[in-house]
Amino acid sequence: MMGEVAVLGAGMHPWGKWGRGFVEYGVAAARAALADAGLEWRDVGSIVGANTVRGGYPGYVAGATFAKALGWQGARVASVYAACASGAQAVAAARAQILAGLADVVLVVGADAAPKGFFRPAGGDRPDDPDWLRFRVLGATNPTYFGLYARRRMAVHGDTVEDFAQVKVKNAAMGALNPYARYRKRVSAEEVAASAVVADPLRLLDICATSDGGAALVLSSMEYARRRGVAEPVRIRAVSTVTPTYPNTVLDLPDIATDSAAAVEPTSGTFRASIARAAYEEAGVGPEDLSLAEVYDLSTALELQWYEDLGLCGEGEGAKLLREGATAPGGRVPVNTSGGLASFGEAVPAQAIAQVCELTWQLRGDAGARQVEHARVGITANQGLFGHGSAVIAMR
Repeated sequence: MMGEVAVLGAGMHPWGKWGRGFVEYGVAAARAALADAGLEWRDVGSIVGANTVRGGYPGYVAGATFAKALGWQGARVASVYAACASGAQAVAAARAQILAGLADVVLVVGADAAPKGFFRPAGGDRPDDPDWLRFRVLGATNPTYFGLYARRRMAVHGDTVEDFAQVKVKNAAMGALNPYARYRKRVSAEEVAASAVVADPLRLLDICATSDGGAALVLSSMEYARRRGVAEPVRIRAVSTVTPTYPNTVLDLPDIATDSAAAVEPTSGTFRASIARAAYEEAGVGPEDLSLAEVYDLSTALELQWYEDLGLCGEGEGAKLLREGATAPGGRVPVNTSGGLASFGEAVPAQAIAQVCELTWQLRGDAGARQVEHARVGITANQGLFGHGSAVIAMR
């Protein structure tokens, strides 16, 4: 495929609350990815940094910040910000540079040092910012947002709190096997039920934490990979960074507006479903071809929603798919073999990159006890603020 690039290296800094700067985490991940690729920093022709807006001024110019920390060597540089989709945007920028012939090797890095507690909006008054309005006008913090989604699934599809708990049980079991995960302990459904209510019906163990961490990838042209003697590398076949299609017919925080269905015909699908659909179309595959998926489980209920948005099942059938074991290890399409955000927490600029790291290790057969047998095709998916789509399809 003309649009393919090779993944030569993947590296991470363990997630946690380490009390240090995000640059340290990103540099550690970058060096790990370079070592994995068998390359030196001087071999890199370009670096793309996924930004954090909470890390002080250097966070807004993450590409140059990481380049300085690694040692100035003249590489091209770019920095991107798309909230939870920042990592996928960074991968997209790197791929575009490689396919345009601007660089043979590009290093992609994302890292964060997250605040304690749940996220709040950046300071200042921004009445035209839907995320600011969500917090300040509605008082809808992230856990409130997650709780509303969970309540909607219960009302519309009949999901139960027991279903939500089983998502956590599944992901915690995988996270216990992942050396980079913050939470490496199996939990039971009873432990989920006994944890404190945060945003009814969701409990503390239903909601992801905020974390420190870093992730990095070394991408190259297919020709460069062959010159390096890598005959069958993991390949990125598609990167979807689409925006919503007018009209939006379902009130979906943080979009605060009148339902456009009152005036115009609704679209044929949801925004999240369009993210995956664009990736499938570019890659020339479908959900039936997937070996595994990494999705943004900001809450247990949202993971079930992603099953449907990825086309793993029909609308309202996410909980049924979970109960059947189709998304568990050994199932038809294991989801969040890394342990997901349930086990990592959010290190926002790094997480979409970390998802591709997990696909890389799985497709190579290097995932250890988490390994999906005969893994050939994987997809990542999440959604950034203000309509930033994010999906990556990797193959081997």
